[in-house]
Amino acid sequence: MTVLTEAEEISDIAFGYMGSKALFAGLHFGIFTKLDEGPASVDEIAPRLGLPRERCRTLLTALTALGLTETREGIYANSPAAERFLVKGAKYDFGDYLRLQVGQQMYPLMDQIEPALAGELPEEATASYADWFSDAEEARLYSESQHAGSLGPARGLAKRVDLSNAKTLLDVGGGTGAFAITLCKAFPQLAATVVEFPNVADLGEAFVARAGLSDRIGYLKGNALEADWPRQQDAILMSYLLSGVPDHAHEALFARAFAHLAPGGVLMIHDFVVDADRSGPKNTALWQLQHTAFTPEARSIADDWLEKRLVAAGFADVGVEVLIPGMTKLATGRRP
Repeated sequence: MTVLTEAEEISDIAFGYMGSKALFAGLHFGIFTKLDEGPASVDEIAPRLGLPRERCRTLLTALTALGLTETREGIYANSPAAERFLVKGAKYDFGDYLRLQVGQQMYPLMDQIEPALAGELPEEATASYADWFSDAEEARLYSESQHAGSLGPARGLAKRVDLSNAKTLLDVGGGTGAFAITLCKAFPQLAATVVEFPNVADLGEAFVARAGLSDRIGYLKGNALEADWPRQQDAILMSYLLSGVPDHAHEALFARAFAHLAPGGVLMIHDFVVDADRSGPKNTALWQLQHTAFTPEARSIADDWLEKRLVAAGFADVGVEVLIPGMTKLATGRRP
């Protein structure tokens, strides 16, 4: 590898923030959704976006350099990936998750990553999710965008875990119910209880109602770490929960899950989990770092640590596998 190549690799890392902002700007102005209507020149699309011509060209040039749009003889179109994931209303659309939660809520927190790592942040700068979600608007912004981002992983989970014999599911910290809704649709005999903060639960009940599942999915409103969970559950799910709470809460969560499962019941943990040798995946490691800016005591979870702790908690048939390639993993274990 030449010195020039090495410098280019470091530059790519350093300029990653700029690329993210280009993506967020494209989503903000609806470029991908507009291009879904048909390829267009700068002169054609700029007025439709409400952007001055040259500023529109600058943004489209950046998006094309990133591979999010394509151009031929001055005509711009979406890349296949943008068409699939960034067009409003597309089957796999998670643009709102990127634009709202990542762009508006998470990215500003990255400015405090250095003092968070050094333990120098004032207490109010690292409020818990309970404090954050006590604000109805913050809860709405986070939860509605998270719902869009969770539907894809939920479909993947439904294909990986056989819940055809399960009648009850406890979704701990289940947000607006994306996983519960998807699993109940996949397994018609299943009924779910979602434990979530009140402001988020209110939003979730509306999503559940729109899915026509209010008779099978109910909410237990409260802090997932403190609420009185129902017992004898056939399945318990924790998606993105471990990465959002302090590391010292993890083993207690495993013990509670074991105690509240029926014999033969399955625990499912879906989260940002790095490889045992801690060489990656890159995006997983970066998400773990991002969580530190908000929850300094968050753990960098590795798959070997997770597997060992579940075995120590009494679970059998423990396994960890990739769910979202390059991003998340799914750990499962059964109560004997």
